[in-house]
This record gives sequence, structure tokens and C-alpha cells, in this order.
Amino acid sequence: MRVDVVSIFPSYFDGLALSLLGRARDSGILDLQVHDLRDWTSDRHRTVDDTPCGGGAGMVMKPEPWGLALDQLAGSESGTLSPSKSRPTIIFPSPAGEVFTQATARDLATREHLIFGCGRYEGIDERVFEYAAALGEVRLISLGDYVLNGGEVAVMAMVEAIGRLIPGVIGNPESLVEESHEDGLLEYPSYTKPAVWRDREVPPILLSGNHGAIAAWRREQQLERTRTRRPDLLSD
Repeated sequence: MRVDVVSIFPSYFDGLALSLLGRARDSGILDLQVHDLRDWTSDRHRTVDDTPCGGGAGMVMKPEPWGLALDQLAGSESGTLSPSKSRPTIIFPSPAGEVFTQATARDLATREHLIFGCGRYEGIDERVFEYAAALGEVRLISLGDYVLNGGEVAVMAMVEAIGRLIPGVIGNPESLVEESHEDGLLEYPSYTKPAVWRDREVPPILLSGNHGAIAAWRREQQLERTRTRRPDLLSD
């Protein structure tokens, strides 16, 4: 998979060089590139924002650098996608977007090319989203009902959630199956050695060697956790 991230703070994404995603980049499984939006500006101040039309507080990101960035990364010429290029999925974090879920991550993990645009200030000129739709599928995605200073934190979370689902990134693919939200439930509790730690014991069933009973216990724990912590995930 190819992933392009556009931000005015590209160093935000240095952490993606670590751990599993870092190894995936090094091995060629994940082609992840981070770009500075200011590289597509033309004035000596490298300006990316201006005052909002109609007045109001704050600043709005200008469409010109975004248009040039999308043209280059999508492989287009003035809004027309080259016949040799596949349409990318272009994602903008937005509190007005669809909520990001594990199902969203699974869907996006099947795409060949993702472009993430990190907004700042009061957001990006709305025409950028309209223009981007000529180049690929546009998705406005929210992490939840709250507001961040910019899109970088949201993109970091999405890239990690999506990237770990790409075949070859996780060493043991079976570990993905039993995680929270993969089957609509929260994950069961996990334990390791020692069997007793500070007077707290590992549930005896997990030491029994009875794999059928362990599987049943874990399923019941999933249901109980979900009922207690996230009842909204259970159907009526």
C-alpha cells in the first residue's frame, strides 16, 4: 500500500518509523511518505492560510497549495487523473465526518493508495474537498465527537489502525482476529506469568489446559465486558 500524508508539521509523524509500521516501511510492505504542504506554496513566507470569507475568527487553509499537492500525489494534471493512475482514496480528518471504526480501518486497508490531508486553523477551504473528488474517492472522517487542534493526531491513529491490518505487518495474523471490535465485542482480559502476583491470581480456567472451556470463558468475558462497558455495541 502507498500512503501519502500532507501536513504543515511533517515531523509529527516521526513516530511512524518505530515498531511494526517502521519495519513494514523498511521491508517495502508499506510505502509511507510524509509531505510538507508548504512545499507547494509560491511566496517567500510559504503562506498556507488566509482570513475567512464572510468574516469570523481564525484563519482558513488556502486552496492553492492543497490543489497542487493533490495534483502531484494523485498523479493528475489540473484535476484530470492520468489514465495510467488508479484513483486514490483521499481522507481529510474532520469533526463533521463519518466516525472512524474498526470496520472503516478494515475497508481502507484494502485500498492501494491513501492520501491523508491534515487540516489546521479553522479548517480547509471547502472547494478543496470538491476538487479532490475529481481525483479520487473523498472521505471526511472523525475520530469522535470532539475537536483537535489539527488533523495530525487523527491521521496518526488512522494510519496505525489501517497499517496493522495490511497483510505481513503483524507477525501472527491470528492475533488480529481476537481483538476488540473485530467481531463487534470488546476483547477478553489477558494474563501472563506468574500465576499469583501481589495476591491476585490468574483465573484457574486459564491454567486448566482445557481449550474448549477456555474458549467458552473468554467468550463470556467478551460479552460481559461489552455489556458493562459498551452496551451500545450489543444488538437489542
